[in-house]
Amino acid sequence: MMIIKEISHLKHSCIMGLFGRMHDGEVVDSYELTNKNGMRLQVINYGATITSLKMPLKNGEFVDVVLGFDTLEAYIKSFDLESAPYFGATVGRYAGRINNGFFSLNGKAFHLNKNNNNNSLHGGNIGFSQKMWWTKNVKEGENPSITLAYFSPDGEENYPGGLSVEITYMVSEDNELIIEYKAISTEDTVVNLTHHSYFNLDGHDSDILEQELIVNSQKMLETTDQNSPTGRFLDLDNKPFDFNEPKKCPSKIDNTFVLEKENEFAASLFNKKNNLKMTVYTNQHGVHIYVGGNCFNTIKGKENVDYHSLSGICFETQNFPDAPNHENFPSSVLRKEEIYHHKTIYKFQSF
Repeated sequence: MMIIKEISHLKHSCIMGLFGRMHDGEVVDSYELTNKNGMRLQVINYGATITSLKMPLKNGEFVDVVLGFDTLEAYIKSFDLESAPYFGATVGRYAGRINNGFFSLNGKAFHLNKNNNNNSLHGGNIGFSQKMWWTKNVKEGENPSITLAYFSPDGEENYPGGLSVEITYMVSEDNELIIEYKAISTEDTVVNLTHHSYFNLDGHDSDILEQELIVNSQKMLETTDQNSPTGRFLDLDNKPFDFNEPKKCPSKIDNTFVLEKENEFAASLFNKKNNLKMTVYTNQHGVHIYVGGNCFNTIKGKENVDYHSLSGICFETQNFPDAPNHENFPSSVLRKEEIYHHKTIYKFQSF
């Protein structure tokens, strides 16, 4: 990486560098934020994407706990895979599936671009994950942070309203990755943003099957064979996806869990090999949990690693998928000039 700017303090730093260039020549920057403990976050402004998150362990070693790629070209090509992984990306305008790519708002029908069977998934054909964001602010010193911004014009992917979006990534001195989203629209619209890192506390070159999962939920959404919500809820008590007590990560999961209490912990992941724990907190109504990462032996991951279907686990904190089509779901409508606010914390502890 060619370093073009470094801002440093005794125990904190922000490093800015060139990550690559888009096919039209536009520069993609990389930012690395470090706290006093050595926790290091790397973000690029293509897709407002996290490319690396290195956590310090008690023994002095570091582990990169997210999947990703070494090059911009790999990130771009990954969206052409059989199933795009969205490694570390910001997802919008609407995370998850919207059934039949359709919803109505204020009596008007909206037909979205379909990119997942008959559904619109993660914003459509070219969602926020493939957009160039601009750097609005970089904060140095304690709790370093970066704020990236994007304007989604009225009609993009057939969504109504021009949407101004900001995302702030902060690395706290308590080893938290804090993600905060804000958005405002010129017209009534629907919004559901999320973060799509695949976590692996044993390192991005391992699998997650021996790591212990807890999900603080009593219900999850019932889905169709195309994984769209039916509008009904499934009780989890003593069922296979009841993770209120720690269980090893399942080999297959792609489900939205209902979070009853705002800002309580949503889920946690623990790796007994290195005694590293991650706890997820959010103000959202749900967390969609997904195990995956497969790059189909087509694109190499960081450090030339072959990612597979058990490489990582996502904790996509968000409103419910397809909420615009279910009156019994929390509303995803953002009224004109109101402010959308979403905050999620990934807290890490080394024992």
